[in-house]
Amino acid sequence: MSVLVYTESWDGKFRKSTFEAVSYANETAKLLGTDLVALSLGEVSNDELNKLGNYGAAKVISASDINKGDGQAATAVIADQANDANAIVFSNTYTAKMIAPRLSAKLKIGAISNVIEVATSTTPLTVKRKAFSSKAIEIATVNSEKAIISIAPNSFGLIETGGSLTIETSDTSEKGGITIEGQETASGKISISEAEIVVSGGRGLKGPENWRMIEELAELLVAATACSKPVADIGWRPHAEHVGQTGKAVAADLYIAIGISGAIQHLAGVNSSKVMVAINTDPEAPFFKAADYGIVGDAFEVVPKLIEEIKKIR
Repeated sequence: MSVLVYTESWDGKFRKSTFEAVSYANETAKLLGTDLVALSLGEVSNDELNKLGNYGAAKVISASDINKGDGQAATAVIADQANDANAIVFSNTYTAKMIAPRLSAKLKIGAISNVIEVATSTTPLTVKRKAFSSKAIEIATVNSEKAIISIAPNSFGLIETGGSLTIETSDTSEKGGITIEGQETASGKISISEAEIVVSGGRGLKGPENWRMIEELAELLVAATACSKPVADIGWRPHAEHVGQTGKAVAADLYIAIGISGAIQHLAGVNSSKVMVAINTDPEAPFFKAADYGIVGDAFEVVPKLIEEIKKIR
């Protein structure tokens, strides 16, 4: 038996969330006294695959012909590789949210999402997870023979082991019923869901032409740029930058909300951040009740001054 971890890639590269999932899976494999096997879908170079060994993977199976966006095909391939697995680990990305439920139904096994710690018990498998839009911690157990675990981004950390792995190629030609016609990617250089710092803007910025100061602040802080749902809906920013309960979840060390009132759906998606800062002209904006720090003021006055002070420090 083994622990199987799905190692998601973007344009042939792995990100922090992938290495975090491998680190988590390796600790789970140690608890179960078994090996860790990684599965990669899509074109990924051997040099990139070998990086998985640094975090504990003993073997990686590469299915280069499978597009991760084809949920049916991806589920079928993972199910085939899961025959000898005690547990299947995902990072809780959009792709995982598409594949993990399908896999759970196909294999008739339990699945737990938003997991934040390694299992406290293996008989049955018992883990801690975020619940109620991250407002509570739940102790969950899986009583099926196998278990699917999806870990919340930025919840576990990276554990480098310095090991090596063997690479095995899978020549599957599995095809599903989904056709990928196009995709939209965030314009920022840093992934929102993995970012340690996020600078986010709302309708208070009055138009897309004013986003340069958001981008400049983000560049100085080595942060990702994001936006509220209304901003994405009216086309000021791409939907890939939309954060909140109906967008991407954020668990940053620092989340700066500029011109965002703080609707409950937005707060539900960002309240896992360790420190939240709100800048808004309205002293009654809901975000101030959730923020650790708040500035009541005009963003067009506050942000340039903030940029100026950061430049002095840097």
